[in-house]
Amino acid sequence: MSHNSFFAKFLRFIGIVLMALTAGFTILGGVGTGCAAFAPLNPDWADSMGPLAQMQWLYIFYVVAGVAIGIAGVRAVIQLIRGDSKAYRDTLITLLVGVVIGVIHILTSRMLRGKSMPVDMVVYATVLTLIIFLLFRLPGIWQGVDFSQGKGKSNQAAGGTAAIVLGLLTLTIQYTMSATHTWSGINYADAFNLTMMIVGVSCILFGSVILIAVRMSSPKIDDAILQTGNVPTA
Repeated sequence: MSHNSFFAKFLRFIGIVLMALTAGFTILGGVGTGCAAFAPLNPDWADSMGPLAQMQWLYIFYVVAGVAIGIAGVRAVIQLIRGDSKAYRDTLITLLVGVVIGVIHILTSRMLRGKSMPVDMVVYATVLTLIIFLLFRLPGIWQGVDFSQGKGKSNQAAGGTAAIVLGLLTLTIQYTMSATHTWSGINYADAFNLTMMIVGVSCILFGSVILIAVRMSSPKIDDAILQTGNVPTA
């Protein structure tokens, strides 16, 4: 499979977008755990989250770990887009750490409160992305997908799309998570509205600018990039 074949570009595109989504889910999941971690005995959700108080320190760790793993995931996405030689390795490490901590989080929550949603969704997304990236390593596929060789407009377009998807996720997370974050008729996922709006809109605008720039870039410039192996850093 050629690095520049349509199928290879498509697989890299899917990998980058999936990794970006996973990173976004992980960060938002870490932040979302904050309510239960820092105030498990709040009267509004004490019936559901109160049992977590006996291991509050661990849930604070889950918050910090979730945000840190998510940030590492964003870094891995940037590496994949740029064709960094360590991008694939760092992506696998980030996903594996996310799965391990996520599974421990699920088991802890089920032991203490009998259920673990919504962390399950974050772990499922991480496992799916990990499986996809492990499949990429199959010899016949890796020959074309190899992110260190797949440079140019296709990766930049994937980066732009990933930014837009992250923006949409940020703007809609309060609705998609309402089922697991509503107590006494109040949706506690509907928080930090101004911050979420700024981040979401910024991601969408940033991604749109990237896609427009890729669309308008000269094919000759792109061919030169592919031949020299130099990728713009901005």
